[in-house]
Amino acid sequence: MRYTLKDYQSDAVAGVLKNLSKARRYYTQDADLSQFPLSAATGAGKTVMAAAVIESLFFGSDEFDVAADPGAVVLWFSDDPSLNEQSRARIQAASSELDGRLRRIPSTFNERKFRPGNVYFLNTQKLSKKSRLVRGDVDAQTDADSGQGRLDLPRPDMVQSTIYDVIRETIADPDLTLYFVLDEAHRGMGKANRERGTIVQRLINGQGTVPAMPVVWGISATVERFVDAMSGAQGRIGLPPVAVDPIKVQESGLLKDDIVLTIPAEAGMFDTTLLRLAVDKVRASTRTWTAYGEEQNLPDPVVPLLIVQMEDKPSEERYAEVIGTIREAWPELPGDAIAHVLGDHTDFEAGGTLVSYIAPERVQDATYVQVLLAKTAISTGWDCPRAEVLVSFRPATDRTHITQLLGRMIRTPLARRIPGNQVLNSVSCLLPFFDRSTATQVADMLMRGASTADVDTGEGGIGQRVLFDPVPAIPNLNLPEAVWEVFDALPSQSLPRRTAKPVARLMRLATELNNDGIRGGAIGEAQSLLVLVLKGQEVQHADAIVAARKDIETMDGEELIASLANGVTIAPATFSVAADYRAIRQSYKEAARVFGPAVAGAFVDDVAGVEADEDDLRDAYVRLASLALVPAIASALALEAERLSTNWLAQSRVARSGLADARVAIYDEVEAMAATPQRIGLARPQLWQVDTRIREAEAERSLPDYDRHLMVTDGGGFPADLNDWESEVLAAELARPSTLAWYRNPSRATQESLAVAYRLSTADDYRAVRPDFLVFSERADGTVVADIVDPHGTYLADAMPKLRGLADYAETFSDQVGRVDAIAKVGVKLKVLDLTKATVRDAVRDESWQGDASAVYGAMGTDYL
Repeated sequence: MRYTLKDYQSDAVAGVLKNLSKARRYYTQDADLSQFPLSAATGAGKTVMAAAVIESLFFGSDEFDVAADPGAVVLWFSDDPSLNEQSRARIQAASSELDGRLRRIPSTFNERKFRPGNVYFLNTQKLSKKSRLVRGDVDAQTDADSGQGRLDLPRPDMVQSTIYDVIRETIADPDLTLYFVLDEAHRGMGKANRERGTIVQRLINGQGTVPAMPVVWGISATVERFVDAMSGAQGRIGLPPVAVDPIKVQESGLLKDDIVLTIPAEAGMFDTTLLRLAVDKVRASTRTWTAYGEEQNLPDPVVPLLIVQMEDKPSEERYAEVIGTIREAWPELPGDAIAHVLGDHTDFEAGGTLVSYIAPERVQDATYVQVLLAKTAISTGWDCPRAEVLVSFRPATDRTHITQLLGRMIRTPLARRIPGNQVLNSVSCLLPFFDRSTATQVADMLMRGASTADVDTGEGGIGQRVLFDPVPAIPNLNLPEAVWEVFDALPSQSLPRRTAKPVARLMRLATELNNDGIRGGAIGEAQSLLVLVLKGQEVQHADAIVAARKDIETMDGEELIASLANGVTIAPATFSVAADYRAIRQSYKEAARVFGPAVAGAFVDDVAGVEADEDDLRDAYVRLASLALVPAIASALALEAERLSTNWLAQSRVARSGLADARVAIYDEVEAMAATPQRIGLARPQLWQVDTRIREAEAERSLPDYDRHLMVTDGGGFPADLNDWESEVLAAELARPSTLAWYRNPSRATQESLAVAYRLSTADDYRAVRPDFLVFSERADGTVVADIVDPHGTYLADAMPKLRGLADYAETFSDQVGRVDAIAKVGVKLKVLDLTKATVRDAVRDESWQGDASAVYGAMGTDYL
């Protein structure tokens, strides 16, 4: 893979591979058909996950501990050729291993059956009644409207078989396994798409001499939509659905955090006014991205895009008005920078500007396009991460269409957050024809993710922050520099990756350190050290390895001998033969999955030597395969790899802090690949955007301003929406004479948010609590310290695990933070657990509380002052 998978993506890939393994076994052993969905919200990277699955299916994977399926064939199907092409391009971009294996099925396709190790792309248009691929099909069904089948259309010259013949021959081959991928499974299956739905059902269920698809893997926005799409598929085993948690998608940094909604504050025609404001926003965004690209030396700077969503039937005069307004507000805009994705697919002239058509899937890469005219046709199946601003002339009743289109714009342009900059992590939507009430409904749909949009289309938001006309907030220059220095040094924690292997993590770290010149020769150093570990383990476990080597070098079998001398008797006889070179080589491949390919190759090179012949290689393969059969050896290697990674990360911390954001993000991923929470640094906030008012359906209210916050608006304060507990706690903290400053810790997984890892009921299920406040105080000796102050309720199921996580953090970083106060209301009083005290930590960890956090506060808490 060219990309490193996010944690949730790795989990999903592992789940899909597990299902595919079961599905293959069910079909080969009992001819049972099966199906299951992979569901994930827009922007989760479903195609990247699919690329990882297919690569593992074709070539095996040591990361996911799966062997290759040598007979695997993937038939990728969607209801739209442009969607197919976009998926093919994304898979190719994600996996170098699949280069040359991603094959479009043209109308002239004329192979007898599909080839193993290839992905074939097909769409419903290629299977329409008069398509060359189906002409002359003996199993043609009758068209309900015309009464005409396909038999009256002869096969084209030189075409010996239809696509259905190819599918039949592929399924009939016992050495092949056909995996049918139904992309965007919820599309093209409704009543409005009768013919397409029939085609898909025929492919899935089979008809006449064409058998049913052995394995159906659906990719859809929701499990429910896939279930609906598969309602006509009978007699299939339903394997467990693989569903991606939308919160994890948001935390990953792949999606923009903020959606800024702008609506008129009074009645009137403000469409061109807000269009000018939209142009101002995209121009400002362009300047900011250009500056960031220069600062970070980005090879391909982000070019923001303005999308103008037109009403249903705009006149020529309306187009001229819109384009004229844009040109007036953006005089330096190049002549070819305005394009459209309207349904007629033809170029047109308006306001003295030629507006060219561009296919939706090309917009992202066509950076000369800076303004895009659209309607509603691109609301599904397309996305454009560089789309930063949307102005919609749709009426207020079209809030679902607007929500869908916003769903196309929420990917982050660089597939990561920009540290400390909330503006570059946001998308803006201007709604001239909306009022407060309907805009509030859009905001609710986006934040909660449970909406009409979700029910009807599988789209919608997954919890982004929605802001109304926010104002910028910048670092507070009136604070002592010592406060910022303490902030920069605060320890945060990463969440472990459950699928990470210590050896793979070490080799990834070695590669990055070597590439950045921080530790020259790190790759060879890591390989040499791990080879030494394997050799030492070989001596330590010599007896076990002798037995393992015998298993590798010989094959034991049994013969049944029938004797007819005294009636028919059958006697078993055992035998043993030497394993051939092919079997030895296969054992080596299995060992490489255990130890990792880099270490396996280094061990063989070291043992066999430079001038190795076939016998030397055979002996090296046997030695490595024997080591892999002793579980204690793999465990010892993992421990040493973990130790090396920890040491190298600690030694390189200062050097890594000065790297570009993209490189720092890579090391953050490496740190998160550990099996336990790791210390990571905080990014200093640079540019935030904050609301000064809360808009509700019938009214709005101003937010109170607080002083001494690390980030401030032009007025010098920080507006914050706090509940009663938080307000009471913050007032008490600001009243302390020692308090210098405070920080509203972001509740989302941004780099400037301090996270404390805690573990739920299972050993590997980690979550993060983000304490509400960081309070910076001056001690009697003049030093500045950061206190963690977290008011939280005790009624939630994870209240005790969070307390234990805070207790572990307080103990681990006792020399780097001041107070660690967990605060809750017991009765009418606020109580505090001082987690810097060992007795309090011991009480929190005591299992006898049976998860009752309120009891812990009652017994060990003191009055909060």
